[in-house]
Amino acid sequence: MTQLSHDLLERVREAVPEGGSAVRMLPAAAYTSEDVLAWERRHLYAGSWTCLGRVDELLPRPADAKPATQRAVRVGDVSTLLVRDGERVRMFANTCRHRGHELVADGESSERRSILCPYHAWSYDLSGSLIAAPGFRDVPGFDFDQQGLVELPVTVWGGWVFGHAVHPVGDPRVPSFARHLGEMDRLVSAYCPERLVLAGRHTYEIAANWKVVAENYHECYHCPLIHPELVQISPPNSGDNYDLPGAWVGGSMFLRDGMETMSVTGALAGNPLPGVDPRRVEYLHLLPNLLISAHPDYVMTHRVVPLAPGRTWLECSWLVLPGADGTVPDAAEAIAFWDVTNRQDWNACESVQRGLSSPHFKPGPFAPNEDAVEQLVTTIGDAYLAGGLG
Repeated sequence: MTQLSHDLLERVREAVPEGGSAVRMLPAAAYTSEDVLAWERRHLYAGSWTCLGRVDELLPRPADAKPATQRAVRVGDVSTLLVRDGERVRMFANTCRHRGHELVADGESSERRSILCPYHAWSYDLSGSLIAAPGFRDVPGFDFDQQGLVELPVTVWGGWVFGHAVHPVGDPRVPSFARHLGEMDRLVSAYCPERLVLAGRHTYEIAANWKVVAENYHECYHCPLIHPELVQISPPNSGDNYDLPGAWVGGSMFLRDGMETMSVTGALAGNPLPGVDPRRVEYLHLLPNLLISAHPDYVMTHRVVPLAPGRTWLECSWLVLPGADGTVPDAAEAIAFWDVTNRQDWNACESVQRGLSSPHFKPGPFAPNEDAVEQLVTTIGDAYLAGGLG
């Protein structure tokens, strides 16, 4: 197991001359090492509250024509099985209690009203209890009640599903989701994301580490050179970052006078969201992997999934409020605007990743307006130290 240098991690907070930031970037290995990514998948993804997607896409309601009551989803390095029974959502380890066969293949779904292992036909109800084990009914000492599936913590918030895949339900090592969310709940709930529906989605696969993507998201120091379209709509030095409870990082920015939203023309791309500041855009990152960009007329999200140390998959979704007649705005002007902006960011992130692989790279200091990146880097660096990586 490759360890990051304890000295390098400690120097993340090292003071630098001339009034610069007291925080530096993480060591290069944090962005390039297979061992570090393996640790992150287990501890920062599987071992935390990770966003798995929108609940009604993962598990359509039973009223739908073909309800997918079960879906296998990988959380970090752990395969899990999501189950929806009416309004109840549960998550189990996706491993049969007999000999460990996957109950449903990763990414696949099932419409069965019971969970059937395809290897030896052990069967479980939707609460995880064993209901059939061929050949075991009359085996002395075999207790069906002791052979249920391992249930894992899961919750639905704002229309998104979040799972914690390392420790089972009831384990005191699992932090409450309310504590994980903290004050971000108040900021995002104003946009009523549970009422919003999908207007569009793009997926991207880029040649950069997932943390490079997150760090880029948290600063607009790069905006004047990288995003000429964006700075015409929102001043790059507007707004401020938050320092509030919860496992999240983020801040807000403001629209220029005369601009209604972040879109190609600056005009609204969706129905106005009631009760929110019409000039404000929130940029929030619920660790580890959900970026929420809340606008006056839509909410854009990026769901970030690491594929390799230098490769990341991103799901970018635009959520809008349907009209009174149920009509869904197409949000085309917002989608086009952010696709351009995303691709500008991905080019920059890929260049950073190439630079991180240079033998001449040394962690540099952050500028004063990169304080949200500082917060992210120190949070992850502290997790490395606590988890034995340094």
